[in-house]
Amino acid sequence: MLRKHIFLLMLLSQCLTTTLHMQAQIEYPYPVKYFKTTLENRPVQIAYMDAQPDSNANKTVLLFHGKNFNGYYWKDVMTFLVKAGFRVIVPDQPGWGKSDKPDIHYSFHMLSYAMNQLLDSLHIPRVYLVGHSMGGMLAARFAMEYPGKLIKLVLEDPIGLEDYRRFVPYQTLDQLYDKEVHATYESYKKYQQSYYPQWRPEYEQYVQAQAETLKTPDFSRVAWVNAVTYQMIYEQPVCYEWDRISAPTLLIIGTDDRTVVGKALLSDDEKNRYGQYPALAKKTKEQIPNALLYEAQGIGHIPHIQDPGQFRQVLLTFLK
Repeated sequence: MLRKHIFLLMLLSQCLTTTLHMQAQIEYPYPVKYFKTTLENRPVQIAYMDAQPDSNANKTVLLFHGKNFNGYYWKDVMTFLVKAGFRVIVPDQPGWGKSDKPDIHYSFHMLSYAMNQLLDSLHIPRVYLVGHSMGGMLAARFAMEYPGKLIKLVLEDPIGLEDYRRFVPYQTLDQLYDKEVHATYESYKKYQQSYYPQWRPEYEQYVQAQAETLKTPDFSRVAWVNAVTYQMIYEQPVCYEWDRISAPTLLIIGTDDRTVVGKALLSDDEKNRYGQYPALAKKTKEQIPNALLYEAQGIGHIPHIQDPGQFRQVLLTFLK
């Protein structure tokens, strides 16, 4: 009987904790603006932050977020870049965060096109581009499609260093959607915990930022976008075209990163075989004509969060 009461108390505590997390409000660090465009004959609003230093900036950094994030998690990076004299543009990609979530065909080419339109609307001719995770995969495609827009490129633990189609079992859109529409705060947190060698309380805010969409009345649309963008990552590899990147490129790689899109579908042996970021990064660096590789020792999938000081030093050194 006592064991039953203890279990009920633990369950109640977990529910209360989840409720508190869900009620927390995540505030973007800078005012959010909106760019209106048309994608596949549909009007779409793209949310973005535009942070500028006190003095006139002639250098602009564009930051692309990962699939399980939005512009919020760049907040500390934005702060140090602005202090260093850069103008910083941080979009929520169409389908994420505060941007519209249209039911269209998602592709890295389409997202690159939308980002190029955003830059043109702001009269920004060239940028330093930083992409993390899925944002790194998108940044690579952008660099291939719009080479004249880039001064330098930074790929922070990008996914897509290997072709997931070759070893991750295929899932239908129905299967992907069913998983996404049943997502919970706990499932988001469990996945984000895999990004770090050790979880810390300060990482909770990034789960909260992702979970904001769980509160929305149109969450089914969010779930659909999550499903089709998983499919986008799976079906649209960039790893066969590294030689098309002409901009000076820096790969920042956490040596403990073992991220694989669809990893839960793999056997234990396959989980140990794939997602080996240190080896994949070395191979990628050799294929990009003008590339450098920085290995962040003991760091997982998100260096700019796990070790912001090291990331700041490495990034600023490369940008300058």
